[in-house]
Amino acid sequence: MTQPLRALIAAELAEPVDPRVAAMAAAIAAEHGEASRAVLFYGSCLRQNELEGLMLDFYLIVDSYEKAYEKGWLAKANALIPPNVFHFQHDGLVAKYAVLDEADFARENSTDARSVSVWARFAQPVRLVWSADEKAREGVINAVTQAPVTLFSLTLPVMADPDPDPVAVWNRGFQLTYGAELRAERKGRGGSIIDSDPERYAAVGAAALDAARAAASGRSAAAAGRKWKRLQAKGKWLSVARLAKASATFNGGAEYIVWKINRHAGTQIELSEFQKRHPLYAAITLLPRLLRSGAVR
Repeated sequence: MTQPLRALIAAELAEPVDPRVAAMAAAIAAEHGEASRAVLFYGSCLRQNELEGLMLDFYLIVDSYEKAYEKGWLAKANALIPPNVFHFQHDGLVAKYAVLDEADFARENSTDARSVSVWARFAQPVRLVWSADEKAREGVINAVTQAPVTLFSLTLPVMADPDPDPVAVWNRGFQLTYGAELRAERKGRGGSIIDSDPERYAAVGAAALDAARAAASGRSAAAAGRKWKRLQAKGKWLSVARLAKASATFNGGAEYIVWKINRHAGTQIELSEFQKRHPLYAAITLLPRLLRSGAVR
């Protein structure tokens, strides 16, 4: 881990947010009591600096799934197919938050991650908006610092240019990660993310390069290509499994999923009343149609 990169990430995590975001983060932490260790704010609301009428995105980091939930099945579900995702409302704002324990959060930002889901998100701008103590804060900094290194170390071996510009690595890396999940965004979404703050991506990318080259050392383009194919195959199935699990934990989950698809893919999907009452059925019946239409890839 390079100190310049860690310093950049630590400064970014500490940047101020709207007081309402901080208040919602504290309320999310309170929902899980002493198990809560940190709350991170990320996603389109952070990039666009907009809150009203949108759904905010948070990650809650806990020390133990067993301590975080009163219901044992929720702890088991979180450990088996992380993360659990919940709907939340506070002071007129609406959010969803995902739950990971500290060990899973550290692993899923590293090259040992089971999927691209976590490190692909935390390689992007994120804010640490609540933490239990200094140890929790340091753990988050260490984990998030690994995210861009993971993206770069897995992407560098498949780049045609042996000495690529950092922004080119970001573009290729995001392109690959978008192929490793079921996504509703239009093609080119990764590029638009970079365009939202090009100076940030240039600086973080330049700082991540040395550590990423060391991590990628000895990995051939063929081996890296096989790694990406495994991540992409596994990621699609994990996306379906998480979608099914969210139907049991996320109030209004079907409506949210359709809203997001319509917003990002430009579709006009409407749910029947039966689908709204049975989100798992809605997810199962909608998915083949969405894949055929290209609204979800």
